[in-house]
Amino acid sequence: MSLETKTLQATTPTSTLETLEEKQEFNWRQCWYPVAFVKDLPANRPYSFSLYDEPLVLFKDQNGQFICLTDRCPHRAARLSDGQIIDGKIECLYHGWQFGDNGQCLHIPQLPTDAKIPVNACVSSFKVLELQGIIWMWAGEAETAIDELIPSLPNWEKPECFSLDYVRDLPYDQSYFIENVIDPAHVPISHDGLLGSRKDAQALEIEVIDSNIQGIKGRWRYTRTPNQPWISLDFIAPNLILYKRLGNEQQGRFGGTALYSIPLGKDRCRILLRNYGNFFPPKIKLMPRWLDHILIRNKILEGDLQLVVEQKAQIERLGQNLKEVYLPLKTSDTLVVEYRKWLDKFGSSLPFYQGYSTCKNVGSSEFTQKLITLDRFSQHTLLCSSCNRAYQVTNTVKQSCIGIAIALAFVAILADNSRIRIAAISVSIVAVVMSAIAQTLKTHFVRSYTRH
Repeated sequence: MSLETKTLQATTPTSTLETLEEKQEFNWRQCWYPVAFVKDLPANRPYSFSLYDEPLVLFKDQNGQFICLTDRCPHRAARLSDGQIIDGKIECLYHGWQFGDNGQCLHIPQLPTDAKIPVNACVSSFKVLELQGIIWMWAGEAETAIDELIPSLPNWEKPECFSLDYVRDLPYDQSYFIENVIDPAHVPISHDGLLGSRKDAQALEIEVIDSNIQGIKGRWRYTRTPNQPWISLDFIAPNLILYKRLGNEQQGRFGGTALYSIPLGKDRCRILLRNYGNFFPPKIKLMPRWLDHILIRNKILEGDLQLVVEQKAQIERLGQNLKEVYLPLKTSDTLVVEYRKWLDKFGSSLPFYQGYSTCKNVGSSEFTQKLITLDRFSQHTLLCSSCNRAYQVTNTVKQSCIGIAIALAFVAILADNSRIRIAAISVSIVAVVMSAIAQTLKTHFVRSYTRH
């Protein structure tokens, strides 16, 4: 804290300081945004994403450094992400223009050999950093980037720390995701049988410890049994919700749940969920990542996905602000309301937002109307390297088993030897069973979980 700030706080009444803070504007360009887990990035192919509907592309140069450019060729506006990587440069699929790490055009096949590449044949570039297995991009000018603003998880680098990572696209804007996960009261009901039990639904003690332009610091605990441990629940603006059980450090345990998100656009966000710590049992550590996803993570995220979609649709249909629509309880909704009020105070510069008493550019887009809400395949499987690979293997096994079964059936029909016929039929039946098992497993990468 600067001397000027200390002097201001010492000489300015609290009410005036609060008024000054409310006049502050959150600059969404001066922030780091989580793009993807490094493990989920495709090898030697462009990775497309967006930030507030601005199309972007990520790839590696010849030195293995991540490069982020605007995903739009300046020639005829084709998507660069539809192209390929050649010698560390991204090439537009339409006419073969190639671009380097700073967005400059390095090759135009249609130019004469003695002609110079036009100065304005370039695209914007953005600074990219890798931290704790996540790729981050700075949305503003590269020279304004402050590396220390990337939120890091304490103890994550320790050898005994284990993490479970999960990625998902959601068909609603980032604020509805943050509202959903900053609300511990919904868990016993919405995730009954997965994360909790309906019988554990109860009044919560919730406290807002601090709220400022950097985010919200809060904590909560159950009240049915006295002296329950506190759980910290912090919103680190603009992209992270962090859960940690307080007091674990005294027992030699550390870890928590980090829920990162990036606003892809209006009615779209991508989440990067990480459970981490030194308390996971061996059976969890040994479980393949894709199996953890189809048995646990997908079901948890899909448990209230449709509920949030319908909630958002109802709010937009009413056309009223949340202060008029919501009936909040202090024993469940304190942090939810505080987050929406945070958007009222600091979100005016955002391309869109839904605060508690104010909003900007809200309403369903054409994209949302066409979207299949529960679509596990496109919203997760295609994004997750582990599930995508398992899906491909499962599909290959299924097709191979069908082929083997058909071939052996013909062998059985044509065989003169009874032993060969019996063996062919037996193996063919086994292949059919294996194909059925593969098909059943394959559906877990495609179909979403529903409780009804």
